[in-house]
Amino acid sequence: MYLTKKNSLQIIYSLLLLAVLCLPFLAGAQTNYIQTGLKDYDFLDRLEIKTHNQDIYFSTVKPYSRRQTAMQLEFADSLLQSNSSYANLTEVDKYNLQSELMNNSEWTKPRDYYKSKKPVWNALYKTKSNLLEVNNKDLFLAVNPVVYFTGGKEQNNGSTLFQNTRGLSARGMISKKVGFNLYFTDNQERDPLYVTQFINKYDAVPGAGFYKRGDASTNGKVDYFDARGSVSWNVAKFIDMQFGYDKNSIGSGYRSLFLSDFSNSATFFKINTRIWKFDYQNLYFELHPQYHITGNSIAPRKYARMNYLTINATKWLNVGVFEGVSFGRKDHFDFAYLNPVMFLRPAESNEGSADNAMVGFDGKANIGGKVQLYGQFLLDELKVKEFIKGTGWWANKNGLQLGLKYVDAFGIKNVDVQLEMNQVRPYTYSHFDSVANYTHYNQPLAHPLGANFREFVAIIKAQPVNKLYLRATAIHYIQGLDSAGVNFGSNVFKNYNTRPRDYGFKIGDGDKATCTIIQLVASYDLAQNLFVDLTGLIRNYKIASQPEAQNTRAITLSLRWNLGRRDFLF
Repeated sequence: MYLTKKNSLQIIYSLLLLAVLCLPFLAGAQTNYIQTGLKDYDFLDRLEIKTHNQDIYFSTVKPYSRRQTAMQLEFADSLLQSNSSYANLTEVDKYNLQSELMNNSEWTKPRDYYKSKKPVWNALYKTKSNLLEVNNKDLFLAVNPVVYFTGGKEQNNGSTLFQNTRGLSARGMISKKVGFNLYFTDNQERDPLYVTQFINKYDAVPGAGFYKRGDASTNGKVDYFDARGSVSWNVAKFIDMQFGYDKNSIGSGYRSLFLSDFSNSATFFKINTRIWKFDYQNLYFELHPQYHITGNSIAPRKYARMNYLTINATKWLNVGVFEGVSFGRKDHFDFAYLNPVMFLRPAESNEGSADNAMVGFDGKANIGGKVQLYGQFLLDELKVKEFIKGTGWWANKNGLQLGLKYVDAFGIKNVDVQLEMNQVRPYTYSHFDSVANYTHYNQPLAHPLGANFREFVAIIKAQPVNKLYLRATAIHYIQGLDSAGVNFGSNVFKNYNTRPRDYGFKIGDGDKATCTIIQLVASYDLAQNLFVDLTGLIRNYKIASQPEAQNTRAITLSLRWNLGRRDFLF
């Protein structure tokens, strides 16, 4: 089902109705979740690395549970109260810690939580974080506006860049038995020319679903709703369940090779089991295969199932195992994939081995309160004999990520550095059945580049004072594109049986594209979760077969309230 204003509201209403009528009778103490893309995640990464404490551990599965996050924030705060120099937390860290405690007020009460001045109308902004908040034994409810206004200019583009986003977000708990999250925005935007080219090529707005184009006079304007919602409940002391329509991601890096939040939201059901040193997640998805978006017909369906198990092997080391399968059935989920404790590859084989199964391994190591090393290895298909021979066999499909996070880099307080390398071999994520490829709503489910690329990412983050956030991002990648209509394995939507040969494939084969991106962002926190952003973007993109480069120079000024920045770094 594509999202229109009518069925977006129906989704939200149905989720609330389900929460209110059915689930409280089954639930224990419950939680809600921190929306992906917020600045919260940068500080939580930093806190985990600096404290070097296994009791302050944040998962590689996002979005984070507010209950689990709040427990760890309060634990860190209690240690800080007994030892003001705990973990070498800076004054800016302490400010961020209190800010995070305020942002999770259903589970915490930070020291300066309530505003000292009389609230407007004795109802709005009683606290620093939420426009409207109700907090009693039967109901917690936080309602906030969502606003994103952007204006900017791109070199060699006669039209103004803009984003106009208005909406509301709400979260809450009913008798601490059922948690719910709601998010709804109406969006109009005109993006840089290379993003418009992406929209035209794939018939998709990055991160969005059904959309409408403006008429010819609007020069690339798109209009879409972003409606998300979920309900969650606890079925046992260590087991949480969540059902909704939202984004999920897996990984510690800037990118993910397993599952990212790049594509549109999706209908999902999640089981999370967290006990002792184990964290086990089952994800069930209803997705959409690629199709021409018209809004005049029911969108086709496909499905995916993923398991992800992590273990805190030592106080400083976390390792995980991932498995996933993407498949097409005519408007129904395959019951063979329902079992939450089985391995998916045998199930896929029992189904005739027609589905797109993959496995992966990842890990992160926090070292000395300063550094985190992390990585992912994705295996789509492997023939050991061909791998040893180094023949470049097409079906040895895999991806690799290696990364490093360095906090208070080179002894400079509140300056963090992140370095990351990602590479994915040709034809990874694709399939002979175009429905079963690893995509959703005309967009990749994992890395935005798809496959057949090697990428290097460098990020410097600084917070020189409490309310000022500086960020510099540099990305360089090469990618082998299709040449003269020949499929060289970068486009994950294409049937891999259209390849030109079986051997001799390496990353970058095809029409070689080279891209360098530099983005500089300065954000100032005008009030809790209200930011003004100044962003500069340089992107140089060159395809070997084309005589001229496609270069982008853009600058934008934004006002942003209760949501993360919208970036197009691909």
